[in-house]
Formats: sequence, C-alpha cells, structure tokens
Amino acid sequence: MGVRSDFWEIYRESLPVLLVALSGGLFAGLVLEGLVESVAEYPGLLVMVPVFLATRGNVYGALGGRIASGLHQGLIDPRFRRDERLFNAVLASFVNGIGISILIGVITWTALAILPGWTPASLVVLVAIMFVAGTLTAVVMIVGLLALIFAGFRLGYDPDNLVGPIVTTLGDIFGMLFLLFSVWLVGVIL
Repeated sequence: MGVRSDFWEIYRESLPVLLVALSGGLFAGLVLEGLVESVAEYPGLLVMVPVFLATRGNVYGALGGRIASGLHQGLIDPRFRRDERLFNAVLASFVNGIGISILIGVITWTALAILPGWTPASLVVLVAIMFVAGTLTAVVMIVGLLALIFAGFRLGYDPDNLVGPIVTTLGDIFGMLFLLFSVWLVGVIL
C-alpha cells in the first residue's frame, strides 16, 4: 500500500467515528447546561467538570491503547473471555479511574479553600459526587470501549483509529450524565 491509500484508509475508518464523537460532544454540552443550575448549590462543581472529563480520556485512552496493541500483536482476542492481560489492564483502569476521581474532589476542595474569595461545597460532597460519577463512568467506559473496539476489530477496522473518538465520545456523554446523576444522588442522600 502506498501513502495515499494508507491516508484514505485511515480517513475512511475515522470519519464516521469522528462524526459520532462530534454529536456526543454536543449532547454532553446540553447535559452541562442542566448541571449549571447545581453550581450555586455546590460551589466548586463547575471547576471539576473539565478535569473530570479530561481524566476520562487519559485513563481510558491508555486502556484503549493497550487493548489496540494487544489486538495487533495477537495477545488479546477480540471477545469477552477470561484473559489475564485483559483483566489486569481493565482492573488497573478501573482503580485509576475511581482513584483519580476522588483525588479531583480533594484537590478541587483544597484549592478553592486556599484561594481567597472562594467557599467550596464541603469536602464530603465534592468527593462523593466525584466517587459516584467516577465509578459509574468507569463501568460504562470499560464495557463500552471493549465492546466497540472488539466489534470494530472483527469488522476489519484498525483499533488505533477507533480508540480516541470512542473514549472521547463515551467519556463526554456518560461523564456528563453521571455527573448530573451523582449531583442529584448526593443531594438526596446528603
């Protein structure tokens, strides 16, 4: 294959997924609009949103890269079955996703408590919101990412072309939905 044919192959595989990612990003923006009402009730919430969404991409993008490499090398089969490599990668991503979510709550609260003129919501509230949202997004991100990469790979798509847009789309859509849900849940419980 020449350079031109490689370019068109990548473009053909990536464009539909990128269009879905665009739609997902717009949907996430609409969900953010619903979250803005909670900002007055939970000061510091809006500060956490971009960090939370960015870390979804970092944590689960790394998982997607590991899965794509494993598929290319034939170390991972594109199906859900017991596989130690896959299990370890998924477990590490799950723990990282939840751990970084809790850390976001703690760092946000600390930074806003130190900065003059800011009075954040309580540490417990911010950490609880991040914990719930982080746990729920971890489950959806892992299952969704694996399912879509495996399906794409079986259909002949290069998983490297799918990982970025899939992680971005799932992270934006479900990250915002679960943030909104966790704000509601924490409001009911606490």
